[in-house]
Amino acid sequence: MRITRAGKRAAAVATAAIVASALSAAPAAAHGKTKPLGTRSLAAVLTADKSGFDRKGHDYDILTAAVQAVLTAKPASAVGVLADGKTAVTAFIPNDLAFRKLVADIQGTKRLPGEKQAFTAVAGLGIDTVESVLLYHVVPGSTINRKAALKADGAQLTTAAGSKIKVDVYGHWRKRIALVDADRSDRNPRVNRFDINKGNKQIAHGVDRVLRPIDLP
Repeated sequence: MRITRAGKRAAAVATAAIVASALSAAPAAAHGKTKPLGTRSLAAVLTADKSGFDRKGHDYDILTAAVQAVLTAKPASAVGVLADGKTAVTAFIPNDLAFRKLVADIQGTKRLPGEKQAFTAVAGLGIDTVESVLLYHVVPGSTINRKAALKADGAQLTTAAGSKIKVDVYGHWRKRIALVDADRSDRNPRVNRFDINKGNKQIAHGVDRVLRPIDLP
């Protein structure tokens, strides 16, 4: 690009729009056309871990419990798409440490609760709130793998909650991805694990913070 700063910005916005459109219109293209995508669901991946609440901050026990709680209370919830492996989705899944940090932030303390305590606090927000937060982490209709995501800088992804998150690709030698959510007062979640359930229509990327659909103080 050596053009004006305004010209650079316009070109970047246009490129992001094209990438976002392509991701929505052709979810299978992210994995190529040589092999059909499988139908293993993300719910199957999450529930395969039978360990329950533990001290492993980088797995997804709290998320799994939250999904199960919502579907138990509201069997017809849109969160159920995570159990339908025939439906393409991309989910950004916070690990247990991310939920513990969220609860500490909400409670205004620096001490991180245990996983069970963190889940209890999250559930205490109300099942509708938990449902909304979970849906904010799901992008329906697209299978976006790491390769496609790294080309999507500036793309606005529409979540199952109906709101948007922005893809921020940064770094020079090693490209990384952050997700810009609705909260402007806290650090944006960063992808710390790619392509969970790779090769299937439902794919996930681990994130180190919970995406926030509102601006928390």
